[in-house]
Amino acid sequence: MANTSSRTLRLLSLLQTHRYWPGAELADRLEVSVRTLRRDVDRLRELGYPVDAHRGVDGGYQLAPGAALPPLVVDDEEAVALAIGLRVAAQGAVAGIEEASIRALTKVVQVMPPRLRRRVDALRTATVPAVWSNGPTVDSGTLTTVAQACRDEERLRFSYTAHRGERTERHVEPHRLVSLGRRWYLVAYDLTRHDWRSFRVDRLTDPDSTGERFRPRELPADDPVAFVRAGIVNVPTSYAVEAVVHAPAERVRAQIGQWSTVESLDEDTCRVRMTVESLEWSALALGVVGAEFEMVDSPALTDLIREWGTRFTRAAEA
Repeated sequence: MANTSSRTLRLLSLLQTHRYWPGAELADRLEVSVRTLRRDVDRLRELGYPVDAHRGVDGGYQLAPGAALPPLVVDDEEAVALAIGLRVAAQGAVAGIEEASIRALTKVVQVMPPRLRRRVDALRTATVPAVWSNGPTVDSGTLTTVAQACRDEERLRFSYTAHRGERTERHVEPHRLVSLGRRWYLVAYDLTRHDWRSFRVDRLTDPDSTGERFRPRELPADDPVAFVRAGIVNVPTSYAVEAVVHAPAERVRAQIGQWSTVESLDEDTCRVRMTVESLEWSALALGVVGAEFEMVDSPALTDLIREWGTRFTRAAEA
């Protein structure tokens, strides 16, 4: 058994990972008796963390809103700045940290007092973000609601507009959020269609967690990212892009691996595959690598790059 101090920190960490913990399961995770767990919970309360207890056979514990932000101690101004910064990062302001940002934002919002939440919402409403593209944006509040439902294994209802414009009401068991390219996707089991689906979060509105818990099902794919990519390939408006890039795969993967599949051919060459809805975006991605490349059976992108090259050359000569 761990000492009291380290066990208390472990308990606090566990209470943050799920909205509700059955008492017996929580005690088992900490390798203590139910009586010792009650004493540890009381110790957290003495430190200022409001922990709600639910009595009965299925009784358990949950960390109530209004707690400080463990394990760091931050003041009100720092908490607001942290939430605003995470919202911006979750929307793709810094490539590669979107998923970590939304996980952190979910934890912050869970324990943030209502008065601070109102300040964050006011700042978000009054601020107009400057984005580099005109692609769809995702409301960070929607992302937070969906992320919490995934984390807490609670069924979710929302309205969804498909790529052809038809609008439907969905009732799902949320599994994972996936950040792919400039898009966020929800991988979930559709309870009406009795099958797995991926949903673009920017087409999802009015998400509402029902509070109904569920036992997670096994996803019929190697991982959620592979599942989303397989679904995108079947969308009629998508483009399959393939190129041979004259740079080490490790370097290319670090730059654009989040949005593509990078296969090493030798020490200085790799094959890049992307499935995209915008040829312009794939041209930009290949351009930022900063290396020579050849297109492989992608005539539409080849024509686009040729047009850009001619235009850029004229601009340089002028």
